[in-house]
Amino acid sequence: MATLATMTEHEREDSDLVAKGRALSSPLRLRILRLCLHHARTNKEIAGLLGINPASSLHHVRTLVRTGFLVPQEGRKGKRGAKEVPYIASRTSWSTPVDDISPVLIETFVQETRGLAPEDIDVWRLGVKFNAARQQEMMGKLRAVVEEYMRLPADDDGEATSLLIAHHRDPSAD
Repeated sequence: MATLATMTEHEREDSDLVAKGRALSSPLRLRILRLCLHHARTNKEIAGLLGINPASSLHHVRTLVRTGFLVPQEGRKGKRGAKEVPYIASRTSWSTPVDDISPVLIETFVQETRGLAPEDIDVWRLGVKFNAARQQEMMGKLRAVVEEYMRLPADDDGEATSLLIAHHRDPSAD
């Protein structure tokens, strides 16, 4: 087995990409990234918002820090004098390729929307029948619009929301 010192740069990049893919293959970690997207949060705050044990949360937070998806901010003193470290999302997960991510994204969406009132979710569903070229055109245009908005800074007076776009083959229409 190669050590970090004996690995080629290409092997290190491959290893880094595998680690990043693993980090993003968990709905819980994706939810942590979303919680830390607009506000730096401590592990205790993250655990409380997710309703999980802080030790479990810390494992996921450390994985996200190690892979560069969460960035520790300057430590601060907590209510009882203990040092707390807030974390902010690095905003690099969007551009990280991950194999077979669709089921993870869908499960994350289901977890994040569970319990929301119907008026808090705006869902569209459309069936189309296009050839491959038109499908690629449609998806390219949708991706361009989403990426345009992704690059914009957050509005100070804005409300945090999320968007999921899923495009899939419809076997029931065959």
